[in-house]
Amino acid sequence: MPIHLIKLCVGCDTVEDLAAYRASHPTADWRVHTRHTPKRAEELLEGGSLYRVFKGVILCRQRIVGVETIGEGQGKRCELVLEPELIRVAPAPRRPFQGWRYLPHDEAPADLPRGEDAQSMPPDLAARLRELGAW
Repeated sequence: MPIHLIKLCVGCDTVEDLAAYRASHPTADWRVHTRHTPKRAEELLEGGSLYRVFKGVILCRQRIVGVETIGEGQGKRCELVLEPELIRVAPAPRRPFQGWRYLPHDEAPADLPRGEDAQSMPPDLAARLRELGAW
């Protein structure tokens, strides 16, 4: 069973902001830099995703296709290689934290249906409805 990572998306307030940032900074592949390499990298590569938190709410995910350790000694860091597609998920509140955390598969929010209907509800309203158990 895959395991996922969860990470705060700093500097972007919405999924659209993240997509616009990516469009303005094109590179060969989409990478996220972290200080520490996950010890459970093999499980991440078995279908795991990086779930992104925007302003206290998980809104999207990207599949992890590679985990690379770069450098040695003090300059050592990790790069997560991600699929370019941003997959929207059911909004789920999350408290602030530093770095990244593991997210068990059974605790990961479900993917939203694709298309215009999925984009019509504001994320804050969807998160509130989810908190109340109405969605």
